[in-house]
Amino acid sequence: MVADLNNLVRLKESQIKPATEMLATAFQNDPLFVYCFPNASERKRKSPYIFQLLVHYGVRYGEAYATSPNLEGVAVWLPSEKADMSFRRMMRSGLLLMIPKIGKEVTNRLQCFDEYVTPIRKRHAPFRHWYLQIIGVDPEFQGKGYGSTLLKPMFARMDREQLPCYLETESQKNVSIYQHYGFKVVEEAIIP
Repeated sequence: MVADLNNLVRLKESQIKPATEMLATAFQNDPLFVYCFPNASERKRKSPYIFQLLVHYGVRYGEAYATSPNLEGVAVWLPSEKADMSFRRMMRSGLLLMIPKIGKEVTNRLQCFDEYVTPIRKRHAPFRHWYLQIIGVDPEFQGKGYGSTLLKPMFARMDREQLPCYLETESQKNVSIYQHYGFKVVEEAIIP
């Protein structure tokens, strides 16, 4: 298969909700979301609201792709100039709708997390780049090449544009996966 963005589905606003449901399932045991929602049933119920903001932001200010209309996997890419989720852009992407759904405590936890990781990104990627904000594959389809299907076309584009890519992961098991695709660890940290 040719690594071409035309082989992916560029998400539209009408696909945001089903994409968020799939991402919430994929990230159900992710350390950040376990931290935000220690109770598993609360996490299952409320985490889709966070993904809704992230995907909506990506559709509006970046590029969001799915492997197919069935949404086996989703990736949200932001150009570096839009990677800082300003208050105004977050408002336009549904921030005010999210906060009452997830609660003030979780909102504060996410804000603290963002205040910790954003300076790290700015320090290591102060140049023009693409930011892989989020990538997730439905657990039913993990290990079957869907992540690669999402990554390779954008990597080919970045090679043509001569731009690097930046991401962060809170999961140690994901590090080797990203290294397989050529990513290098630039910093390891324990988030306070």
